Amino acid sequence: MKPHYKLDVWKKSIGFVMEVYQITAIFPEEEKFGLVSQLRRAAVSIPSNIAEGAARETKKQFRNYLSIAQGSSAEIDTQLIISHKLGYIEEDDLNEMTKKLNDISKMIIGLRKSLKTEKNNL
Repeated sequence: MKPHYKLDVWKKSIGFVMEVYQITAIFPEEEKFGLVSQLRRAAVSIPSNIAEGAARETKKQFRNYLSIAQGSSAEIDTQLIISHKLGYIEEDDLNEMTKKLNDISKMIIGLRKSLKTEKNNL
């Protein structure tokens, strides 16, 4: 089994990607190459970087990829707010997506901290 398959944060972020795809499917056509593309790319970046980091040889490399995933989380947060302000996302959807994103972000932070203190490689 690949190392990232056992990580709850990877599983949760895969689910989040599916939700981003669903919510952006109703965006206006003119946003196809704008916010839709940016949101989807940033969402996919989270589990992708978690997976790539887990496959690396050192904890330091893994922490670096988790940092990139954390950056993508902040990027999505900003893009969701902009989408709401433009009227593409209802406030309830924004709140739900933000909560899920915050949960993923906390899990990434926790995993990064555990890699700093853990004595053995994954």
